[in-house]
Amino acid sequence: MSTIEVHAEHTLSEHEHGVDCGHQAIQHDDHTDYVHGAHHHALHEDHYDEHESVAEHTVEDHTHGPDCGHESVSHGDHTDFVHDGHKHAEHAGHYDEH
Repeated sequence: MSTIEVHAEHTLSEHEHGVDCGHQAIQHDDHTDYVHGAHHHALHEDHYDEHESVAEHTVEDHTHGPDCGHESVSHGDHTDFVHDGHKHAEHAGHYDEH
């Protein structure tokens, strides 16, 4: 299985998110996402991951799992599923875009 990382369009050295960075901060489980247009940036080790708000399909529309046909990628304490170039992660009854 190959690993696909979806990183933000800027690096930590180009722009560091924080209290006075000018972007809206949203608490997301154990971390903070920073809003960039329709997507969110979340600090992950030495880079920012893209966290889109909510995936284009619901859990009822399609359930990701071992036999769903999408590549799975371990991401911290959960599994993301690669879906058309981006990743879905189950969160509180819906999928977040990661």
